[in-house]
Amino acid sequence: MFDNLTDRLSGTLKNLKGQGKLSESNIKDTLHEVRMALLEADVALPVVTDFIEKVKEGALGKKVQSSLNPGQALIKLVQSELVKVMGEANEELNLKANPPAIVLMAGLQGAGKTTTVAKLGRWLKLNKKKKVGVVSADVYRPAAIKQLQTLANDLDLVFFDSDVSQKPVDIAVNAIEAAKKQFLDVVIVDTAGRLHVDEEMMGEIKALHAAINPVETLFIVDSMTGQDAANTAKAFDNALPLTGIILTKADGDARGGAALSIRHITGKPIKFIGVGEKTDALEPFYPDRIASRILGMGDMLSLIEEIEQKADKKKSEKLARKISKGKSFDLNDFKDQLLQMQNMGGVGAMMDKLPGIGNVPQDMKDKVDDKALARQIAVINSMTLKERRYPDLIKGNRKKRIAAGCGQELQDVSRILKQHKMMQKMMKKFAKGNMANMMRGIKSNMRGMRM
Repeated sequence: MFDNLTDRLSGTLKNLKGQGKLSESNIKDTLHEVRMALLEADVALPVVTDFIEKVKEGALGKKVQSSLNPGQALIKLVQSELVKVMGEANEELNLKANPPAIVLMAGLQGAGKTTTVAKLGRWLKLNKKKKVGVVSADVYRPAAIKQLQTLANDLDLVFFDSDVSQKPVDIAVNAIEAAKKQFLDVVIVDTAGRLHVDEEMMGEIKALHAAINPVETLFIVDSMTGQDAANTAKAFDNALPLTGIILTKADGDARGGAALSIRHITGKPIKFIGVGEKTDALEPFYPDRIASRILGMGDMLSLIEEIEQKADKKKSEKLARKISKGKSFDLNDFKDQLLQMQNMGGVGAMMDKLPGIGNVPQDMKDKVDDKALARQIAVINSMTLKERRYPDLIKGNRKKRIAAGCGQELQDVSRILKQHKMMQKMMKKFAKGNMANMMRGIKSNMRGMRM
Protein backbone atom coordinates (compact mmCIF):
# COMPACT_ATOMS: atom_id res chain seq x y z
CA MET A 1 0.00 0.00 0.00
CA PHE A 2 1.31 3.49 -1.01
CA ASP A 3 4.61 1.89 -2.11
CA ASN A 4 5.71 4.57 -4.60
CA LEU A 5 4.67 7.44 -2.34
CA THR A 6 6.49 5.86 0.61
CA ASP A 7 9.68 5.39 -1.42
CA ARG A 8 9.65 8.97 -2.74
CA LEU A 9 8.84 10.66 0.57
CA SER A 10 11.21 8.46 2.60
CA GLY A 11 14.07 9.21 0.20
CA THR A 12 13.38 12.95 0.12
CA LEU A 13 12.99 13.39 3.89
CA LYS A 14 15.96 11.13 4.70
CA ASN A 15 18.24 13.76 3.15
CA LEU A 16 17.14 16.25 5.82
CA LYS A 17 17.91 14.07 8.84
CA GLY A 18 21.59 14.91 9.07
CA GLN A 19 21.23 18.63 8.46
CA GLY A 20 21.83 20.83 11.46
CA LYS A 21 20.04 23.82 10.01
CA LEU A 22 17.10 24.40 7.69
CA SER A 23 17.27 27.21 5.17
CA GLU A 24 14.66 28.59 2.79
CA SER A 25 16.68 26.97 0.02
CA ASN A 26 16.69 23.38 1.32
CA ILE A 27 13.07 23.69 2.54
CA LYS A 28 12.07 24.83 -0.95
CA ASP A 29 13.93 21.92 -2.61
CA THR A 30 12.47 19.38 -0.17
CA LEU A 31 8.91 20.64 -0.56
CA HIS A 32 9.27 20.61 -4.34
CA GLU A 33 10.13 16.90 -4.12
CA VAL A 34 7.25 16.27 -1.69
CA ARG A 35 4.89 18.08 -4.07
CA MET A 36 6.03 15.94 -7.01
CA ALA A 37 5.65 12.77 -4.94
CA LEU A 38 2.07 13.67 -4.00
CA LEU A 39 1.10 14.57 -7.57
CA GLU A 40 2.59 11.29 -8.84
CA ALA A 41 0.48 9.51 -6.21
CA ASP A 42 -2.59 11.07 -7.93
CA VAL A 43 -3.46 13.32 -5.00
CA ALA A 44 -5.86 16.10 -6.08
CA LEU A 45 -4.08 19.39 -6.90
CA PRO A 46 -6.03 21.55 -4.37
CA VAL A 47 -5.07 19.07 -1.64
CA VAL A 48 -1.39 19.15 -2.66
CA THR A 49 -1.29 22.97 -2.82
CA ASP A 50 -2.92 23.37 0.59
CA PHE A 51 -0.68 20.66 2.11
CA ILE A 52 2.57 22.21 0.83
CA GLU A 53 1.54 25.70 2.00
CA LYS A 54 0.86 24.49 5.54
CA VAL A 55 4.10 22.50 5.75
CA LYS A 56 6.09 25.47 4.39
CA GLU A 57 4.46 27.82 6.91
CA GLY A 58 5.30 25.43 9.77
CA ALA A 59 8.85 24.79 8.51
CA LEU A 60 9.70 28.50 8.46
CA GLY A 61 8.23 28.96 11.94
CA LYS A 62 10.33 29.50 15.07
CA LYS A 63 9.46 26.12 16.58
CA VAL A 64 11.10 24.13 13.77
CA GLN A 65 13.98 26.55 13.20
CA SER A 66 14.99 26.51 16.88
CA SER A 67 14.70 22.72 17.17
CA LEU A 68 17.84 20.75 18.12
CA ASN A 69 17.21 18.59 15.06
CA PRO A 70 15.33 20.72 12.47
CA GLY A 71 15.43 17.94 9.84
CA GLN A 72 13.54 15.56 12.10
CA ALA A 73 11.22 18.38 13.17
CA LEU A 74 10.27 18.94 9.52
CA ILE A 75 9.59 15.21 9.05
CA LYS A 76 7.35 15.32 12.12
CA LEU A 77 5.58 18.34 10.61
CA VAL A 78 4.98 16.48 7.33
CA GLN A 79 3.58 13.52 9.28
CA SER A 80 1.30 15.81 11.30
CA GLU A 81 -0.07 17.47 8.13
CA LEU A 82 -0.66 14.05 6.51
CA VAL A 83 -2.76 13.10 9.54
CA LYS A 84 -4.78 16.33 9.28
CA VAL A 85 -5.43 15.77 5.56
CA MET A 86 -6.82 12.30 6.30
CA GLY A 87 -8.94 13.32 9.25
CA GLU A 88 -7.05 13.51 12.58
CA ALA A 89 -8.55 10.38 14.20
CA ASN A 90 -10.59 7.28 13.43
CA GLU A 91 -14.33 7.93 13.45
CA GLU A 92 -16.30 4.90 14.58
CA LEU A 93 -19.62 3.81 13.12
CA ASN A 94 -22.58 5.43 14.82
CA LEU A 95 -24.89 2.54 15.71
CA LYS A 96 -26.91 4.42 18.35
CA ALA A 97 -30.46 3.71 17.22
CA ASN A 98 -33.40 1.55 18.16
CA PRO A 99 -32.32 -1.88 16.87
CA PRO A 100 -31.73 -2.73 14.21
CA ALA A 101 -29.31 0.07 13.28
CA ILE A 102 -29.45 0.37 9.50
CA VAL A 103 -26.28 0.81 7.43
CA LEU A 104 -26.73 1.69 3.74
CA MET A 105 -23.84 0.92 1.37
CA ALA A 106 -23.51 2.91 -1.88
CA GLY A 107 -20.92 3.04 -4.66
CA LEU A 108 -20.06 2.39 -8.27
CA GLN A 109 -19.99 -1.06 -9.84
CA GLY A 110 -16.70 -2.87 -9.37
CA ALA A 111 -15.67 -1.04 -6.18
CA GLY A 112 -16.02 -4.22 -4.11
CA LYS A 113 -19.30 -3.19 -2.46
CA THR A 114 -20.84 -6.64 -1.94
CA THR A 115 -17.63 -8.11 -0.50
CA THR A 116 -17.30 -5.07 1.78
CA VAL A 117 -20.86 -5.62 3.10
CA ALA A 118 -19.78 -9.12 4.21
CA LYS A 119 -16.44 -7.86 5.59
CA LEU A 120 -18.17 -5.16 7.64
CA GLY A 121 -20.75 -7.68 8.91
CA ARG A 122 -17.93 -9.96 10.05
CA TRP A 123 -16.06 -7.06 11.69
CA LEU A 124 -19.15 -5.93 13.63
CA LYS A 125 -19.89 -9.48 14.73
CA LEU A 126 -16.35 -10.21 15.98
CA ASN A 127 -15.25 -6.81 17.28
CA LYS A 128 -18.52 -5.24 18.46
CA LYS A 129 -20.37 -8.50 19.31
CA LYS A 130 -23.35 -7.46 17.18
CA LYS A 131 -25.98 -9.74 15.64
CA VAL A 132 -25.82 -8.72 11.98
CA GLY A 133 -28.17 -9.24 9.04
CA VAL A 134 -27.38 -8.45 5.39
CA VAL A 135 -29.60 -7.95 2.35
CA SER A 136 -28.97 -7.13 -1.31
CA ALA A 137 -31.19 -4.57 -3.02
CA ASP A 138 -29.22 -4.93 -6.27
CA VAL A 139 -32.03 -6.03 -8.59
CA TYR A 140 -29.86 -5.60 -11.69
CA ARG A 141 -27.31 -8.28 -10.85
CA PRO A 142 -28.74 -11.61 -9.66
CA ALA A 143 -25.13 -12.75 -9.18
CA ALA A 144 -24.64 -10.03 -6.53
CA ILE A 145 -27.55 -11.44 -4.49
CA LYS A 146 -26.11 -14.96 -4.76
CA GLN A 147 -22.61 -13.72 -3.89
CA LEU A 148 -23.84 -12.00 -0.72
CA GLN A 149 -25.81 -15.11 0.30
CA THR A 150 -22.70 -17.30 -0.07
CA LEU A 151 -20.54 -14.86 1.93
CA ALA A 152 -23.21 -14.51 4.66
CA ASN A 153 -23.47 -18.29 5.02
CA ASP A 154 -19.66 -18.61 5.27
CA LEU A 155 -19.49 -15.92 7.97
CA ASP A 156 -22.61 -16.99 9.86
CA LEU A 157 -24.44 -13.70 9.20
CA VAL A 158 -28.23 -13.58 8.82
CA PHE A 159 -29.11 -13.31 5.12
CA PHE A 160 -32.47 -11.95 3.96
CA ASP A 161 -33.70 -13.27 0.62
CA SER A 162 -34.40 -10.89 -2.23
CA ASP A 163 -35.43 -11.26 -5.86
CA VAL A 164 -34.82 -9.26 -9.04
CA SER A 165 -38.60 -8.97 -9.52
CA GLN A 166 -38.90 -6.89 -6.31
CA LYS A 167 -38.39 -3.14 -5.87
CA PRO A 168 -35.27 -2.13 -3.89
CA VAL A 169 -37.36 -0.21 -1.33
CA ASP A 170 -39.60 -3.24 -0.69
CA ILE A 171 -36.55 -5.53 -0.33
CA ALA A 172 -34.96 -3.26 2.31
CA VAL A 173 -38.20 -2.60 4.26
CA ASN A 174 -39.05 -6.33 4.38
CA ALA A 175 -35.55 -7.18 5.60
CA ILE A 176 -35.71 -4.56 8.37
CA GLU A 177 -39.09 -5.87 9.56
CA ALA A 178 -37.75 -9.43 9.62
CA ALA A 179 -34.64 -8.25 11.50
CA LYS A 180 -36.80 -6.68 14.23
CA LYS A 181 -38.55 -10.02 14.79
CA GLN A 182 -35.15 -11.77 15.09
CA PHE A 183 -33.83 -9.06 17.48
CA LEU A 184 -30.83 -8.24 15.27
CA ASP A 185 -28.57 -5.31 16.19
CA VAL A 186 -27.54 -4.21 12.69
CA VAL A 187 -28.85 -4.59 9.13
CA ILE A 188 -26.47 -3.78 6.27
CA VAL A 189 -28.19 -2.98 2.97
CA ASP A 190 -26.25 -3.52 -0.27
CA THR A 191 -27.35 -1.38 -3.23
CA ALA A 192 -26.94 -1.47 -7.00
CA GLY A 193 -23.84 0.07 -8.55
CA ARG A 194 -23.39 1.57 -12.01
CA LEU A 195 -20.36 2.10 -14.20
CA HIS A 196 -20.82 5.85 -13.71
CA VAL A 197 -23.01 8.29 -11.80
CA ASP A 198 -26.39 8.75 -13.54
CA GLU A 199 -29.80 10.27 -12.71
CA GLU A 200 -31.62 6.94 -12.57
CA MET A 201 -29.14 5.52 -10.08
CA MET A 202 -29.27 8.61 -7.86
CA GLY A 203 -33.07 8.73 -7.93
CA GLU A 204 -33.29 5.09 -6.89
CA ILE A 205 -30.83 5.36 -4.00
CA LYS A 206 -32.42 8.63 -2.77
CA ALA A 207 -35.82 6.88 -2.58
CA LEU A 208 -34.25 3.93 -0.76
CA HIS A 209 -32.51 6.24 1.73
CA ALA A 210 -35.75 8.14 2.44
CA ALA A 211 -37.67 4.89 3.01
CA ILE A 212 -35.27 3.26 5.51
CA ASN A 213 -33.58 6.30 7.14
CA PRO A 214 -30.19 4.66 7.84
CA VAL A 215 -27.96 5.75 10.75
CA GLU A 216 -24.92 5.29 8.50
CA THR A 217 -24.71 5.87 4.74
CA LEU A 218 -21.28 4.67 3.62
CA PHE A 219 -19.72 5.25 0.23
CA ILE A 220 -17.57 2.34 -0.99
CA VAL A 221 -14.78 3.49 -3.26
CA ASP A 222 -11.94 1.75 -5.10
CA SER A 223 -8.72 3.37 -3.88
CA MET A 224 -6.98 2.47 -7.15
CA THR A 225 -9.03 5.15 -8.93
CA GLY A 226 -6.94 7.84 -7.18
CA GLN A 227 -8.37 11.37 -7.00
CA ASP A 228 -11.32 10.29 -9.21
CA ALA A 229 -12.53 8.42 -6.12
CA ALA A 230 -12.85 11.73 -4.29
CA ASN A 231 -14.75 13.35 -7.16
CA THR A 232 -17.20 10.42 -7.37
CA ALA A 233 -17.70 10.54 -3.60
CA LYS A 234 -18.46 14.26 -3.89
CA ALA A 235 -21.14 13.55 -6.54
CA PHE A 236 -22.76 10.97 -4.24
CA ASP A 237 -22.57 13.32 -1.26
CA ASN A 238 -24.47 15.97 -3.23
CA ALA A 239 -27.34 13.47 -3.65
CA LEU A 240 -27.11 11.59 -0.32
CA PRO A 241 -26.16 12.60 3.21
CA LEU A 242 -23.05 10.40 3.34
CA THR A 243 -21.70 9.72 6.84
CA GLY A 244 -18.42 8.09 5.85
CA ILE A 245 -16.19 6.38 3.31
CA ILE A 246 -14.77 2.86 3.03
CA LEU A 247 -11.68 2.59 0.83
CA THR A 248 -11.28 -0.79 -0.91
CA LYS A 249 -8.40 -2.54 -2.71
CA ALA A 250 -5.73 -0.58 -0.84
CA ASP A 251 -3.46 -3.63 -1.08
CA GLY A 252 -3.27 -3.07 -4.85
CA ASP A 253 -2.90 0.71 -4.67
CA ALA A 254 0.69 1.82 -5.20
CA ARG A 255 -0.29 5.52 -5.23
CA GLY A 256 -2.53 6.55 -2.34
CA GLY A 257 -4.21 9.52 -4.03
CA ALA A 258 -7.70 8.49 -2.88
CA ALA A 259 -6.77 8.25 0.80
CA LEU A 260 -5.12 11.68 0.74
CA SER A 261 -7.76 13.45 -1.37
CA ILE A 262 -11.12 12.15 -0.26
CA ARG A 263 -11.45 13.75 3.18
CA HIS A 264 -10.30 17.15 1.92
CA ILE A 265 -12.72 17.17 -1.03
CA THR A 266 -15.82 15.61 0.57
CA GLY A 267 -15.37 16.54 4.23
CA LYS A 268 -16.43 12.97 5.07
CA PRO A 269 -14.33 10.66 7.29
CA ILE A 270 -12.73 7.48 5.99
CA LYS A 271 -14.02 4.91 8.48
CA PHE A 272 -12.54 1.65 7.13
CA ILE A 273 -9.94 0.49 4.65
CA GLY A 274 -9.96 -2.82 2.75
CA VAL A 275 -6.48 -4.34 2.57
CA GLY A 276 -7.06 -7.65 0.77
CA GLU A 277 -9.56 -10.00 -0.81
CA LYS A 278 -10.21 -12.18 2.25
CA THR A 279 -13.21 -11.42 4.45
CA ASP A 280 -10.96 -10.54 7.41
CA ALA A 281 -9.06 -7.92 5.37
CA LEU A 282 -10.93 -4.85 6.66
CA GLU A 283 -9.37 -2.44 9.16
CA PRO A 284 -10.60 0.72 10.88
CA PHE A 285 -8.93 3.71 9.22
CA TYR A 286 -6.51 5.45 11.60
CA PRO A 287 -5.01 8.55 9.90
CA ASP A 288 -1.98 8.66 12.25
CA ARG A 289 -1.13 5.00 11.56
CA ILE A 290 -1.58 5.39 7.79
CA ALA A 291 0.63 8.52 7.83
CA SER A 292 3.34 6.50 9.60
CA ARG A 293 3.09 3.79 6.93
CA ILE A 294 3.28 6.37 4.13
CA LEU A 295 6.49 7.77 5.63
CA GLY A 296 7.98 4.27 5.99
CA MET A 297 7.78 4.38 9.81
CA GLY A 298 5.59 1.29 10.05
CA ASP A 299 2.46 0.71 12.10
CA MET A 300 3.24 -1.48 15.06
CA LEU A 301 -0.07 -0.78 16.81
CA SER A 302 -2.10 -2.27 13.94
CA LEU A 303 0.35 -5.16 13.67
CA ILE A 304 0.04 -5.97 17.38
CA GLU A 305 -3.77 -5.76 17.20
CA GLU A 306 -3.77 -8.10 14.20
CA ILE A 307 -1.55 -10.61 15.99
CA GLU A 308 -3.76 -10.47 19.09
CA GLN A 309 -6.88 -11.11 17.00
CA LYS A 310 -5.55 -13.83 14.72
CA ALA A 311 -2.88 -15.65 16.71
CA ASP A 312 -3.86 -18.87 18.46
CA LYS A 313 -3.37 -17.80 22.09
CA LYS A 314 -3.70 -21.34 23.51
CA LYS A 315 -0.95 -22.67 21.25
CA SER A 316 1.26 -19.66 22.02
CA GLU A 317 0.84 -20.13 25.79
CA LYS A 318 1.47 -23.88 25.45
CA LEU A 319 4.71 -23.20 23.53
CA ALA A 320 5.83 -20.61 26.11
CA ARG A 321 5.30 -23.11 28.95
CA LYS A 322 7.15 -25.80 27.02
CA ILE A 323 10.17 -23.57 26.33
CA SER A 324 10.28 -22.24 29.89
CA LYS A 325 10.57 -25.85 31.14
CA GLY A 326 13.68 -26.32 29.01
CA LYS A 327 12.02 -28.56 26.43
CA SER A 328 13.19 -28.37 22.83
CA PHE A 329 11.48 -26.33 20.09
CA ASP A 330 10.70 -29.09 17.55
CA LEU A 331 9.41 -29.10 13.97
CA ASN A 332 5.78 -29.42 15.11
CA ASP A 333 6.22 -26.12 16.98
CA PHE A 334 7.86 -24.59 13.90
CA LYS A 335 4.92 -25.75 11.75
CA ASP A 336 2.48 -24.08 14.18
CA GLN A 337 4.42 -20.80 13.82
CA LEU A 338 4.24 -21.04 10.01
CA LEU A 339 0.50 -21.76 10.12
CA GLN A 340 -0.10 -18.75 12.36
CA MET A 341 1.92 -16.57 9.99
CA GLN A 342 -0.16 -17.91 7.08
CA ASN A 343 -3.37 -17.18 9.01
CA MET A 344 -2.30 -13.55 9.37
CA GLY A 345 -1.96 -13.19 5.60
CA GLY A 346 1.74 -14.00 5.33
CA VAL A 347 4.78 -11.74 5.39
CA GLY A 348 3.56 -9.62 2.46
CA ALA A 349 0.40 -8.58 4.31
CA MET A 350 2.42 -7.33 7.28
CA MET A 351 5.35 -5.73 5.47
CA ASP A 352 4.01 -2.18 5.23
CA LYS A 353 3.34 -2.22 9.00
CA LEU A 354 6.98 -2.92 9.84
CA PRO A 355 9.10 0.11 10.84
CA GLY A 356 11.93 0.90 8.42
CA ILE A 357 10.34 -1.01 5.54
CA GLY A 358 10.98 2.05 3.35
CA ASN A 359 14.72 1.37 3.68
CA VAL A 360 14.39 -2.15 2.28
CA PRO A 361 15.34 -2.21 -1.44
CA GLN A 362 12.42 -2.84 -3.82
CA ASP A 363 14.06 -5.93 -5.32
CA MET A 364 14.15 -7.45 -1.81
CA LYS A 365 10.45 -6.65 -1.29
CA ASP A 366 9.66 -8.27 -4.64
CA LYS A 367 11.30 -11.50 -3.48
CA VAL A 368 8.77 -11.94 -0.66
CA ASP A 369 6.70 -14.95 -1.68
CA ASP A 370 3.95 -16.00 0.72
CA LYS A 371 3.43 -19.21 -1.27
CA ALA A 372 6.72 -20.29 0.29
CA LEU A 373 4.88 -20.68 3.61
CA ALA A 374 2.61 -23.35 2.09
CA ARG A 375 5.66 -25.11 0.59
CA GLN A 376 7.46 -25.07 3.96
CA ILE A 377 4.41 -26.51 5.72
CA ALA A 378 4.21 -29.23 3.02
CA VAL A 379 7.85 -30.22 3.73
CA ILE A 380 7.11 -30.68 7.45
CA ASN A 381 3.89 -32.58 6.68
CA SER A 382 5.99 -35.03 4.66
CA MET A 383 8.01 -35.99 7.76
CA THR A 384 7.13 -38.74 10.23
CA LEU A 385 6.03 -37.82 13.77
CA LYS A 386 9.37 -39.08 15.09
CA GLU A 387 11.33 -36.93 12.61
CA ARG A 388 9.37 -33.84 13.64
CA ARG A 389 10.16 -34.47 17.31
CA TYR A 390 13.82 -35.32 16.66
CA PRO A 391 14.98 -33.28 13.62
CA ASP A 392 18.59 -34.47 14.02
CA LEU A 393 17.46 -37.84 12.63
CA ILE A 394 16.85 -36.25 9.23
CA LYS A 395 19.88 -37.03 7.09
CA GLY A 396 20.71 -38.55 3.68
CA ASN A 397 17.95 -40.95 2.60
CA ARG A 398 15.39 -39.44 4.96
CA LYS A 399 15.88 -36.05 3.30
CA LYS A 400 15.40 -37.64 -0.15
CA ARG A 401 12.21 -39.39 0.99
CA ILE A 402 10.77 -36.17 2.48
CA ALA A 403 11.59 -34.17 -0.69
CA ALA A 404 9.95 -36.81 -2.89
CA GLY A 405 6.92 -36.97 -0.58
CA CYS A 406 6.14 -33.25 -0.92
CA GLY A 407 7.34 -32.85 -4.53
CA GLN A 408 10.19 -30.48 -3.66
CA GLU A 409 13.95 -30.31 -3.98
CA LEU A 410 16.49 -31.64 -1.48
CA GLN A 411 17.71 -28.08 -0.84
CA ASP A 412 14.16 -27.07 0.22
CA VAL A 413 14.26 -29.70 2.98
CA SER A 414 17.74 -28.54 4.05
CA ARG A 415 16.56 -24.91 4.13
CA ILE A 416 13.64 -25.77 6.44
CA LEU A 417 15.97 -27.63 8.80
CA LYS A 418 18.37 -24.67 8.84
CA GLN A 419 15.58 -22.19 9.58
CA HIS A 420 14.27 -24.45 12.35
CA LYS A 421 17.78 -24.59 13.89
CA MET A 422 17.91 -20.79 13.95
CA MET A 423 14.51 -20.56 15.63
CA GLN A 424 15.52 -23.24 18.12
CA LYS A 425 18.61 -21.26 19.15
CA MET A 426 16.52 -18.11 19.55
CA MET A 427 14.00 -19.98 21.74
CA LYS A 428 16.80 -21.26 24.00
CA LYS A 429 17.93 -17.68 24.62
CA PHE A 430 14.33 -16.73 25.33
CA ALA A 431 14.06 -19.59 27.86
CA LYS A 432 17.11 -18.29 29.71
CA GLY A 433 15.37 -14.95 30.04
CA ASN A 434 18.40 -13.07 28.71
CA MET A 435 16.83 -10.36 26.55
CA ALA A 436 20.20 -9.03 25.35
CA ASN A 437 21.23 -12.50 24.18
CA MET A 438 17.86 -13.00 22.56
CA MET A 439 18.07 -9.71 20.62
CA ARG A 440 21.59 -10.56 19.44
CA GLY A 441 20.26 -13.95 18.36
CA ILE A 442 17.40 -12.40 16.41
CA LYS A 443 19.79 -10.05 14.58
CA SER A 444 22.19 -12.84 13.65
CA ASN A 445 19.29 -15.05 12.56
CA MET A 446 17.91 -12.24 10.40
CA ARG A 447 21.27 -11.96 8.68
CA GLY A 448 21.23 -15.69 7.99
CA MET A 449 17.68 -15.93 6.73
CA ARG A 450 16.44 -14.44 3.50
CA MET A 451 13.22 -12.40 3.69
